[in-house]
Amino acid sequence: MEFSYKPEGVCSSKFIICINDEKKTINWIKIIGGCPGNTVGLTKLLEGMDINTAISKLKGIKCGVKGTSCPDQLATALEKYILK
Repeated sequence: MEFSYKPEGVCSSKFIICINDEKKTINWIKIIGGCPGNTVGLTKLLEGMDINTAISKLKGIKCGVKGTSCPDQLATALEKYILK
């Protein structure tokens, strides 16, 4: 299942996430905007990861003085997907 999420409070403008509903894993993620080295690295690390594992690893990560980060926003997007 593919879905989009508009992150808040970060440089990235959109996440496109593809989930394997049967296995509850992340197939792939595309992040529009943000710091390319960080966002591409993040997406590669998350490929094939269990959704709940990804949430627990990413939730609460801050970017400098911001109250959130791209990883934290990805956790929020995945939580919203689970709750849908």
